[in-house]
Amino acid sequence: MTRIAAVLARQHMAQAAPPGVDPGEFLEAVAEDTYEMVAGLELVTPVLITSVPGLEEIVWPGTEVITIAEDEPLRAVLGRLKADQAAVICGDAPDLPPLLVGKLFRELGRAEITICPAENGGAVALACALPAPTWADPDLDDENVLGALRAQAPGPRRVATTPGWHRLRTSQDVERLDPGLEGWDNTRALIRAW
Repeated sequence: MTRIAAVLARQHMAQAAPPGVDPGEFLEAVAEDTYEMVAGLELVTPVLITSVPGLEEIVWPGTEVITIAEDEPLRAVLGRLKADQAAVICGDAPDLPPLLVGKLFRELGRAEITICPAENGGAVALACALPAPTWADPDLDDENVLGALRAQAPGPRRVATTPGWHRLRTSQDVERLDPGLEGWDNTRALIRAW
């Protein structure tokens, strides 16, 4: 069984930069931290999916980088991944615990799609078998992505959830980062300098 863990970095994720922090540098830092967590996982292949020019510099040599349009639907993105299963993780979750990515894959034993919900709506990550279910048209930025997917699904047990986490979508969200958690070194260094 082949598994991909893909970090999804879109330009709009730069909008959470705190005042005085360059949005481009902020986006690069949070995406790199999210990628570093994914690249450290066992039994998965890391991939970067991005609409941001130059972001390929954050990945390790040999990592596949898939360039997308800023508004390219996730359904189309999933169609470009080559594996048995894939998780797509939003690049604005630099302190996401690796355990939550593992739980996404584990839940695929009982559901076709699993969602890690985001605090304040939307989702931090999604996992599914590939090719993705034809009935699903997920949008991780949709405030009620879980309700939307469950409405699209032919049956109630097709969509599962894992424990939720947070994304950095506004400058206030930076305060949610836990200094006691390991990881998110690039984001930590950037906001400490600020």
